[in-house]
Amino acid sequence: MRLSALIASLPPELAAKRFIGSSEHGEELVVCGLAYDSRDIAPGDVFFALRGASVDGHDYLEQALDLGAAALCVEELPKDFDLRGRVAVVVSDTRRALAPMSVAFFGAPSQDLLMLGVTGTNGKTSVTYLCESILGRAGRRVGLLGTVEIRYGAERLRATNTTPESLDLQQTLRAMHTAGIDSAVMEVSSHGLELGRVSGCDFDIACFTNLTQDHLDFHGDMEAYRVSKERLFRFHLAPGARAVVNIDDQAGASIVRAAESANASVLRVSRHDASADIFLEEADVGIEGSRACVRTPAGSLDVTLPLVGAFNLENMLVACGAGIAAEIPLPAIREGIDHCPQVPGRMERVGADLPQAPTVLVDYAHTPDAVEKVLASLRPLCSGRLIAVFGCGGDRDRAKRSLMAEAVARYADRIVATSDNPRTEDPERILDDVVQGLGDRRVGTPSTFEGAENSYLRVGDRREAILAAIAIARPQDTVVLAGKGHEDYQIIGRERLPFDDREEARRALLSRGGNA
Repeated sequence: MRLSALIASLPPELAAKRFIGSSEHGEELVVCGLAYDSRDIAPGDVFFALRGASVDGHDYLEQALDLGAAALCVEELPKDFDLRGRVAVVVSDTRRALAPMSVAFFGAPSQDLLMLGVTGTNGKTSVTYLCESILGRAGRRVGLLGTVEIRYGAERLRATNTTPESLDLQQTLRAMHTAGIDSAVMEVSSHGLELGRVSGCDFDIACFTNLTQDHLDFHGDMEAYRVSKERLFRFHLAPGARAVVNIDDQAGASIVRAAESANASVLRVSRHDASADIFLEEADVGIEGSRACVRTPAGSLDVTLPLVGAFNLENMLVACGAGIAAEIPLPAIREGIDHCPQVPGRMERVGADLPQAPTVLVDYAHTPDAVEKVLASLRPLCSGRLIAVFGCGGDRDRAKRSLMAEAVARYADRIVATSDNPRTEDPERILDDVVQGLGDRRVGTPSTFEGAENSYLRVGDRREAILAAIAIARPQDTVVLAGKGHEDYQIIGRERLPFDDREEARRALLSRGGNA
C-alpha cells in the first residue's frame, strides 16, 4: 500500500500537518507494514511514535530508522533530526492517526464480520463468554477479544489491554476473517473508546452492562466516564445496528438515548422492570449456578446458568439480548447459556476436588460495585463464615479504596486486607487508604484471627494473606479472593512477577493437611 493512500485515510481533524521528504521517495512510497513499538520494526514499515504514560515513542526514532523504518509518523521531529533519506508525516495526534491508517492498511476488516461489542464497568468478560457460547451453538465461527485473551480457531493470544491498540485490533480482525471467522465478540473499554482504539470498527450489536466507580484516575469524574462509554453507541454503530442496554443501571437511560441518537434499535433488559424487552421472570440462585426463566420478544426461555452469583443473572440477560439482536433461535441461546464455560477468574472455584476443603472462589472484582455484588450474592448461600481477601491497585483511583473496604465490611465475617498490584506506590500507603473503610473493625493478628469477631488482618504480602485466610477456613466456610481473578502476575514497582491467586489458593489448601 502506498503511503499516500494511508495519509488520505486520515479524517480532516487528523490530516497531516506537514510532510517531510521528497515526493519521489515520499508519498508514493510503498509501505510494507505498520508498527508502534520500535522493536517490532521490519524494513519498509511506518513507525508511529505514540506518547504513553511512561514511554514516548519519539525517543525511539533513531532505533526505528536503524531497523529499517521507511517512514515515521510523528507529532514533532527533534531539531536537526537526520531522516537519512527517509520521510516523516507530522500529525497532531499519532495515536488517533494510527487507527484510520490501520483500518486502511488492513482493508476495514470489521465490515467483513458480525461485530458484537460489550461495554460497562463490570461484567464485560462474562457477557462476552456467554455471547461467544451462544453464537457458537448457532453454528457461527466466533472470535473473542477481551481482558483474558484473544481467541479464534486454534489461536490463543495473551491480552495486554481489555481493548487492543488500534493497529493490533485491525490486524487481529483481518486475521480472524482470513481464518474463516464470521463473528467477533469483544470487550470495549472506556480507555479504548477515549483513546480511539476502536475507530474504524462498526458494531452491529453493542451491549451495556453497568456503570460504577472505576478509572477515575483516567477520566476525572463519573460524568466523563459515562460519556466515554456512550461513545460506543453514538459513534461506532453500523447502519441498522441494535443496542442491548441494562436499564436497571442508573446510566441505562443515558445509554438508550445515545443509541437512539445513532438510529439504533434498542433492546432493554431488566431484572426488575417487567416492561423491559428482556425480563427475568424468576430465578433460583445456588452456589453452583442459577436456574432462570427469561421473557424475550421471541418467547420464554428456561435456562441453567453455570456461572455463580446472582449478579451473573444481569450478565446472562444482556447476553440473551445480544442473542435476540443477532436473530439467534431460542434453542441455541438456551444451549449457549447452559454450556457456557467457566470464565477464568470470575467466581472460579479452586480445590473443589479436595476433601473437607472450604469453598474457595477467585474473582476479578476490583471496584466497589463488583465487590459488593460478589459478596452480597454469596452471603445468603454461605452455610458458614464468609472470609474475604482483597486489596487495591497502586497508581490508580485512590477514592475507591475505602469504598471497596466498606463493601467488604458489610458482608464478610473475616477480612484480610492485602496488596493487589501495588505498582510504583508504597503498598503500606495503599493499605492505609483501604483500612479507612473498615469502620469499627479491629485489626487482629494471625494467632487471634480465628476467634476474633469483627476483626481484620492487615497483611501486605498477598501470598501470606491467602494462606492466613484459608488456614482458618472450616469446610462449611466460603473464602473469596477478590481483585486479580485471571491474572497470573503481580505488578510490583515496574516488574510483572509470577503470581496466580488460583495457584496460591490451591497451595494453601494443600498445606492445611488434615484440615483440608
